Order: sequence, then structure tokens, then C-alpha cells
Amino acid sequence: MRTHFIAIGGAAMHNLALALHEKGYNVTGSDDAIFEPSRSRLEKKGLLPQELGWYPEKITADIDAVILGMHAKADNPELLKAQEMGLTIYSYPEFLYEQSKNKTRVVIGGSHGKTTITSMILHVMHYHGIEVDYMVGAQLEGFETMVHLTEDNDFIVLEGDEYLSSPMDRRPKFHLYNPNIALISGIAWDHINVFPTYENYVGQFEIFIQKITNGGILVYNEDDAEVKRIAEAATNPIRKLPYTTPQYSVENGITYLETPEGAMPIEVFGAHNLNNLAGAKWICQNMGVDEADFYEAIASFKGASKRLEKIAENGKNVAYKDFAHSPSKVAATTKAVKEQYPERKLIACLELHTYSSLNAEFLKEYEGALDNADVAVVFYSPEAVKIKQLEEVTYEQIAKAFNREDLIIYTNPEAFKEYLFHLKYDTEGVALLLMSSGNYGGLNFDDVKTLM
Repeated sequence: MRTHFIAIGGAAMHNLALALHEKGYNVTGSDDAIFEPSRSRLEKKGLLPQELGWYPEKITADIDAVILGMHAKADNPELLKAQEMGLTIYSYPEFLYEQSKNKTRVVIGGSHGKTTITSMILHVMHYHGIEVDYMVGAQLEGFETMVHLTEDNDFIVLEGDEYLSSPMDRRPKFHLYNPNIALISGIAWDHINVFPTYENYVGQFEIFIQKITNGGILVYNEDDAEVKRIAEAATNPIRKLPYTTPQYSVENGITYLETPEGAMPIEVFGAHNLNNLAGAKWICQNMGVDEADFYEAIASFKGASKRLEKIAENGKNVAYKDFAHSPSKVAATTKAVKEQYPERKLIACLELHTYSSLNAEFLKEYEGALDNADVAVVFYSPEAVKIKQLEEVTYEQIAKAFNREDLIIYTNPEAFKEYLFHLKYDTEGVALLLMSSGNYGGLNFDDVKTLM
């Protein structure tokens, strides 16, 4: 089968391209910018476009499927040519569904936690040598790509993103997968540039539940009041399995999970991660892994990339980076680190980087999100606000939104870096938490290792 990717360089798109190449497909693609690690990974497999840019002449009649990435615009020259020729055009999620419509589809949805839960499930399957297809939003230890597709595997595990499918298809991605088994981890208003009201955002999850196949399974987090409400209100013929945060304790920086066999030390920590683990357990049990085998495997799970990822540690100090950017995730992550290291001074640094977090109206959602930190720092780039064509966010608006008198705010990347590198790490035990979906205007996280 011949496939052509319009915007092949994206994190998700290049992984799908690699997966199809591995499956034996003839893969080509274009993009106007390709960054690392996509560039090197595509080049290694001979899939890197010879020249950057859009070339309508690449669109030929022998192409079986054109796959359109979010980076491409509706007036993309290659897209227009494909439409003119009447070729079959798929969004990323549409194509994944086509690849999995004869499999048991397990879809993990939620405003937060979905990457971690998907990663936990795949770790357990990998540990026990159970082959499954998958698509996950982070690079995992022991897995070469973030997408894996075969003809033979019975299950496919899909991270169910609620963001838009493509420039042409404004439906949320997770509406297209039609799960046999679905999970919702939590609902916290996000993507306000697409879902302008809370009710509109919650409505996407209600539709997701309706998309579960008749006789399918919904696993849901009943600790989340909104998830519990919409799950219990659903009337389609599905089986509903609620989960809650399991019992655990923390001793000397080690988290112990309570199991039927007693307390078991685990690598991940924080109530939200333990809650994610409970959801992953239900999914794995419905995929044929019994409870004891789940616990045996999950004990060695260290976390997904950029999800409470330890980047440095010495006797006194520790540093983590995390993808947290939504208010609920920032609050949960900050609380988790303080709970894990109660004797250390927690310095929590949050970069406001997404459309939602840089929106003056949405900022009030962050009130209290950094209250568990001993020192709270917020960084944002006025340049990023301009690039996203948003109204200017002021220092005063941020200070008022977080409602914390001692909040430290930086707008200059060099000044923020100077602050980090002159903290007194040697004189007291510090837990440094860097939360961002960006890089604080150019911070090299490897440099943080030299501080500890």
C-alpha cells in the first residue's frame, strides 16, 4: 500500500510513518519544517523528504492514502492537489481507525493522565510478553516507536486525545476510534481556543462515551465528580467499571502501594499517579492480565517521558520535569512532589505556554495550583503570546490569578535561568520541579543536572 504524509515531521505523524514503513508500506511525505528527533528517525529509515516544502507533483494517482497532519493548513498545495484528484484523504485518527477496525480497540481518554495510563498498560503487556498494537503520546523505555501496527495482534491500545483531528476535520480525535473498551481519567477544562465553554468541553466526553460499541466497557475514575456524573448518566448498552485512588503510604521517599499481598514499593508516586495505576489495572484485567501479574509488572514502571521524570539527584537535592500545564495537573503534580519529599524545600516552576494558560480569562483557573510549593515561580514569554496572536497577559493579571503574595514571575528567559542557577542547592535539601510543555524560552534541561 502506498501512503503519503502531508506534514510528516510531527511527533505523532512521523511515528505513524515509521510504523507503516515497518509494516511494509511504501511511505513518502513532505513538510516545511522537521525538527529533532523526528528528523534523525525519519532519515535513518530513508523517509526524510529530500527537500523541505510542499510539492504538488508528489501527489500521484498511485497513492492509496493521503494522511493529513494538524500542521498542514486547509490551503496546503499538496492537499489541494489530492482533493482535485479525488484521492482518499485521512486524518491521523481516521487512518488509525482504518488500521484497527478489526481489532479490539482500547481507548484511554481524559484531560490528564492518559499518556501515563496508556504507558502503564503497555509496560505491563511488554513485561509479560503480550504483543499488542498501540499509539501513545510519549516515548517509552523498551519501545522503539510511539506507534506500532500489525495485521496479527488482537488488541490495539490508543491514547485518546480530545483535540481536533485535522484542519479539515474539526471532530476530536477520540470520537473517531469507536472503542470496545474505554477509560476516562478526569475532566478539567482545556483547549479553550477550540472548546470555548466548560459545558462544550465536557460534552466531548459525553459523545466519547456514546461512541463505545454496544456491549463494550467504560472504565472511569469516580474520584472525579464530573467523570462520575457523565458515566452514571450514560444510557447506551455498556458495562461500567469505576475505580478510585488505592491506599498507599510514603516512607523515606519511597511510595508503597497496598496490594492483597501487602505493601509493595513502586517507582512512581503521587495520588494522581496511583489513581492512574488503578485505572490501568482495570484495563489490563479486561485484556486478560490477572491482578497478581499486573502488580508484578507495574512495580518496575518508572513513568512516561516528561511525566514526573527525574532529571537529577544527589544526596540532598532532586529535580523533576513534568509536562503539566493545566491547572488541575499543576496542582496534583506539585502536591505529589511535596508529599514524596516533605522535608525538602519544594521550588515549583511553571511555564505558561499553551493557548489556554496564556488566555487572560482562563488564568483564574490557576488559583491555588501552586499552593503546595514552598517557593512558586511562574515563567511566560510575551513573545509566545504574540506568536499565538493572543491579547497581552500582564504581570498583574498573573499575580492576581494565582492569588499568592510571594509568587515570583519571570518573562525573560535569561533572568529565569540566572535564578535557577543561583539557588542555594548546597545549603538545604531542595526538590526542584519544572512544569512545562515548552522549555522556558530555551532552557537546556541537561544543564539542570549540573546544579545538583
